[in-house]
Amino acid sequence: MGQVTLSATPKGNGFQATVTYPNGVSISSSEAFPTQPEAIEAAALKVLGMPERLADLDRSDTSD
Repeated sequence: MGQVTLSATPKGNGFQATVTYPNGVSISSSEAFPTQPEAIEAAALKVLGMPERLADLDRSDTSD
């Protein structure tokens, strides 16, 4: 499986969660979280909420 990156960047008075997939697609939260750990947790929950994306990554790794 390719690498999925979870990150948090400053946004307003908090941090914005971002999930970046190996193909360059990234998904950011629309809300800001008070701390970086909360933003990272939100990104992780976003990944877990879209298992089909992880399955697609597994399939693309086996077809190479």
